[in-house]
Amino acid sequence: MAGSTGSLPLYVQILEELEREGTAWVQLDEPILVTKLGDADVRRLRRICEAFTASVPGLKLMLQTYFESLEAYRDVISLPVHGIGLDFVHGLAGNLSAIRALGFPADKVLGAGVIDGRGIWKAPLRTQKAPLDELAAYVPSERLIVQTSCSLLHVPVTVQGETDLAPELRESLAFADEKLDELASLTRAVNEGGARVDAELQAYEWVSQALSRSEARNRQDIQQAVATLAAQDPQRGRPFAERKAIQREKWKSPAFPTTTIGAFPQSAEVRKVRQLWRRGEWAEERYAEFIREQIERWVRLQEEIGLDVLVHGEFERTDMVEFFGEKLAGFAFTRNGWVQSYGSRCVKPPIIYGDVAFEGAMTVQETKFAQSLTDRPVKGMLTGPITIMNWSFVREDISRERIAYQLAYALRQEVEALEKAGIGMIQVDEPAVREGLPLKETKQAEYLTWAVRAFRMTTCTVKDETQIHTHMCYCDFHDMIDSIEAMDADVISIETSKSHGELIGDFESNTYGKGIGLGVYDIHSPRVPGVGEMTGLIDRALQVLSPDLFWINPDCGLKTRGFEETAASLRNMVAAAQLIREKYKVSIG
Repeated sequence: MAGSTGSLPLYVQILEELEREGTAWVQLDEPILVTKLGDADVRRLRRICEAFTASVPGLKLMLQTYFESLEAYRDVISLPVHGIGLDFVHGLAGNLSAIRALGFPADKVLGAGVIDGRGIWKAPLRTQKAPLDELAAYVPSERLIVQTSCSLLHVPVTVQGETDLAPELRESLAFADEKLDELASLTRAVNEGGARVDAELQAYEWVSQALSRSEARNRQDIQQAVATLAAQDPQRGRPFAERKAIQREKWKSPAFPTTTIGAFPQSAEVRKVRQLWRRGEWAEERYAEFIREQIERWVRLQEEIGLDVLVHGEFERTDMVEFFGEKLAGFAFTRNGWVQSYGSRCVKPPIIYGDVAFEGAMTVQETKFAQSLTDRPVKGMLTGPITIMNWSFVREDISRERIAYQLAYALRQEVEALEKAGIGMIQVDEPAVREGLPLKETKQAEYLTWAVRAFRMTTCTVKDETQIHTHMCYCDFHDMIDSIEAMDADVISIETSKSHGELIGDFESNTYGKGIGLGVYDIHSPRVPGVGEMTGLIDRALQVLSPDLFWINPDCGLKTRGFEETAASLRNMVAAAQLIREKYKVSIG
């Protein structure tokens, strides 16, 4: 919330500079207003807005909200600002209901967000025109701005140039440039009407109908199989307490077993070779042999360092979502569909446009090869259904829940293929579960229910002796520990070191009864952590977690790190584990 932490004078200074330069309007983004606010928050916001309008009386302020409907509508519309932006896509029902009940102030402009700023699909313009028609009864046209529901930084720049996509898919897409065209069309429809505009709106509907009739969206085999699975209760064969004993007998792991999260450093050489292969300059077998060499090198290094559970390193993978999307039906990929992820980092999300289907083993070859090199267990590594969904652009004709189940069904077949190939530990990563959590508290429980269900659907068919791992990172999980435990993974690894162990405190009031590894060092830094630093974090965690369930691992994958720092950090981690074993002398087995 602007100015809420002592930065109010800086905001005022910026606004004064803009006013002196002749700026007419300034937009203040406050999407937090769509969440539940306390009375103190509302009072603070009023003081801030009053300070702004008093300091820059010649400047008009647009208070912009998005991603949902306002919680405190009555309070927000009474604020001393000149305009309010509301989301009439994701917050349509709530915002319209509030306006029907309380109207809209006559001294303010309404920014009506009727084009989805986050989605990539062409808008059903006739449908999106309906709220504008209704709003005309409350807001005159001179005080109504037709706009996107949020900033367009969430979508790529333009569909132009995406000639590799199937025609029915390409014609159904609208990136930033195309959304501006949609705004122009809607504005003409509101202001002018007439046959030409009606024909323009109808053309948008014909486009969406073509994609809906496509074979990709009508896979009856997938739809029927997923409907059957969705009606079942996905459960492992035995409860964790019984599986734990079976797995200990099989694996005979030491106390405080050590492992990594999955990826090892992808050097410039690895990235160059992958490009040569993608351009067709390297044959498939030559590339596969290079990947096998990388796997063998790192398996030998893991053995030499002394890790207990190994990984193959994921040298064949560029991105943890793209890799699987390229091997599953129902996905498409753009040439230039880059969007900002965070800071200066950009990603190119795949598009889930059709029914997702398993087409053949995706990870078995590399994982089986790694296991053939060692007597120690090698984990199979998969990205989970919720993370693939949340880090992709998804279709809008079916629910996100149904998309998650389709992904779970496909990934279940890969889990089963790994198990059949002799891989007895399988990690299904879900770092993005919390990213999909709805902003409205009233909607969160439903999301978590089907997200957990999708994970269990992916993993529930394995044998009791097969150990299912998962990994989560990037955000705070203190308020969803129960959901994490309900996923019923045998072992979960969670980021801890970047937050300086703050998550550990949550386990003082929320017990966790399954295997858990709280990351003992931050992989986002090139710094090599000391042994004492790691043992200190482990000691703190063991004050609230059971020693016989505790794993030792880094925070996240090591893909972006260098060879020397990775090897040195892992050696220190193994040394820390040995000290902890001596200190606690936990009996396993």
